[in-house]
Order: sequence, then structure tokens, then C-alpha cells
Amino acid sequence: MNNKIKLAVAGAVLASASVANAGITWDAGEWTVDMNGNVNAFATFAGNGSGDAIQGGLANAQSTNSSDEVAIQTGLLPSWLGFTATTRQNDLDTSVTISFQPGAGNTRALGGGNSTNAATENRQAFLTFGDKSWGSVKVGKDLGIFGSTAILNDMTLLGVGSNGAGTNGGGTTTTLGGIGTGYLYADWIGQIAYTTPNMNGFSATVGITQPWNSIALSAASTTSSGTSDEFGFQGQASYSWTGDFAGKVWAGFFSQEVTGITTLTGVTADDATAFEAGVSTTIMNIGLVGYAYSGDGVGTTGLLVDAFDANGGARESDGGYVQATYVIPMGTKLGVSYGISNLDDNAQDAGANLVKENERVTVGAYHPLTKHLNLVAEYSNVQSESHGPQSSLETDIVSVGTILFF
Repeated sequence: MNNKIKLAVAGAVLASASVANAGITWDAGEWTVDMNGNVNAFATFAGNGSGDAIQGGLANAQSTNSSDEVAIQTGLLPSWLGFTATTRQNDLDTSVTISFQPGAGNTRALGGGNSTNAATENRQAFLTFGDKSWGSVKVGKDLGIFGSTAILNDMTLLGVGSNGAGTNGGGTTTTLGGIGTGYLYADWIGQIAYTTPNMNGFSATVGITQPWNSIALSAASTTSSGTSDEFGFQGQASYSWTGDFAGKVWAGFFSQEVTGITTLTGVTADDATAFEAGVSTTIMNIGLVGYAYSGDGVGTTGLLVDAFDANGGARESDGGYVQATYVIPMGTKLGVSYGISNLDDNAQDAGANLVKENERVTVGAYHPLTKHLNLVAEYSNVQSESHGPQSSLETDIVSVGTILFF
């Protein structure tokens, strides 16, 4: 793939050697246009837990309708259609990228009627300009910087992983993969970012980003959404090397002031900060990944989700994942991944049914029928533990499907 390829396929390249090596390209005057993406769908089978939902928990709660749920749905990576146009003018490499992400699932409201199709997203709309001598600048909406390498190395990017509490059912959402069980979601965010040139394997990206609001995953929290009157700041530095023992190490940060947090006693402000570090290596047919993060006021699963208590106090969180894959002679990639995300409670949270940890184990097989088409089978066990009276929930998820890249 060329160096302007969209993150949908770039991420999959990191996760599977079976992905195609080129998109569909053509020349249009002074521009080269690259069209690529994927279509995927999975049959998923998820067992519901034996208790009430946990605020921020990713294991399914007990259902009044059935102990199990099945669906035809999109995996962690949405179906994707992306266009990038590139040109070089006045000693500058310039490009523009726009992409569309339709879902594979649909639902029907109780009582009949027409089905509701999965929503179409627009995750990317950005331009870049630069030169290999001094780097490049990105302006627009794209995958966030903090947490990006963690998700792009997640083997479940080709599959389902955790379906997330409430997402199973073929609706408008993608699954979570390892999001919330090992790393925070980088998300798709407006940004102005600078990336250095590659200096013998070392590169770094820093940027200002659209500030996020602080939110709670359920009404159990009395903390209102906090806003921000300052940009967020994100950055990541990495060093890559090649050879028989190839790999990459990286470290990153996230920082944002959160203002307007409505509490029981008034309105307050606080800072949200997080740090991360990871390593990925390839030795012959073996791939290894290790990753960890720690934060204060960043919450869990997504940035600033359940990040503050009812008095506006920042909650501490941390987590990480380890992953091992092996490509057998017939080309099938076998993998196992373990991840955990922890959220500490504060004194104000005493007795609240707030998540303490989300833990996941995934075993997967990813078989290339062709260099474009992959068959995927996964089993995941997701456990959520609460700080409050609902002690724990557990979900088993089996998924079988296919993903095709072009």
C-alpha cells in the first residue's frame, strides 16, 4: 500500500499479513486517486450475565427476554469506503482524504414496521501537506493520536472481540474489540497535527485536538457533562526497526482541561491526563504486542467517560493488554489476547454500582482465502467487576464471519 493509504486498511495491515498490498488507483490530471476500504459482517452469539448492568461495565447484563443474543453485525472495524487524492506541487506533497463507514447490521422496532438500517458514519475528512525533508501537517478529522497504535495493533481489528454491553443485536454500532479492555478508544477527532520526518526509524506526532466533554455511561452518575474552553493536546513518539527481529516501541500522552463540571456543590474544573507505552515485535511467524496506559481524569473505555465523580473529583484509571499471534504454514494466523482496564473509585462513589475493572480474553483464527479475503473465527470472554453491590458479570462471545479488503 502507498504511504497515503487510509487508516482502515493501514490498521489491518498491522493486524494481518494477508491484507492486499494495493488499493484501486488511477491518475486524474495532476492527481493520483486511491480508493480502498473493506466490507465485513459477522454472526455473533453472546451469553447474557446473571445480574443487573454495571455502570461502565462491558459484560452483558441479564435480559428479560433471553439468556443469549444473536446478531448479524459489523465487527470492530466498520465497513469502509475511502478516497485519497495526492499530488506534488511547489515542492510539497499534498493530499485530501474523505471516507464513509456504513454498518452491516439493522434492527426492527418491537411491533413490526420497517427495519432501521445501521447508521453511516464519516470518520475522516482531512488534508495533509509536507515534504520528507521536514515532515507533514494534518488538518481535519482523523483517528486520534493517543491510543492509535494500541488499536491498530489489536488482532481483533479484523474481527469482533468484545461486543460491548448492549451492542449485540445488529444495530447501528460496531463492536469494541479490545477497547475498554486494555486500551482507551482513540476515537475520530478534529485535529491540527505535525509529524516529523522519519529519522532512521524515529518519528513523532504532536497536535491540538477538539476538546471532549466528560460523560457518564449511565444516569447512575450525578456528574453532568463537563466542557472545555481550551484545546486538547495529544502526542506520540515511536522508533521502528526492521530485520529478522523487527519491531516498534512507542509512547504517547493526552492532556485536556475539563471545565464546567456540574457537581453536587456547584461547578468546578479539573485536568485530564494520560500516558501510554507499548512495544510490538515480529520474529519469523510470531507476533508479540505489549501495551499499558495510566491516567487521571480520563475515565475508562473512551476518553473522559466516567472520568469524574459527583463532586468533580478525577478518578484514576489504568490498564493494558498482551497479545501473541502465530502464522501457521497454511497461512492462518492464530492469536490470543488478554487485556484489562481498571477504574478507581473515590470516597464520593461509595456504594455506587460503578465498574471497577473490565477484563477480556480473546482467542482467534484469521485465515486468508485470498490476499484480499479473510475468514475469521473468535471466542471472547468478557468479565466486568463493580465497586458496588453488583459484584460481577460475565459474557461469552463467539463470532464467525468474513472481511474483504480492496
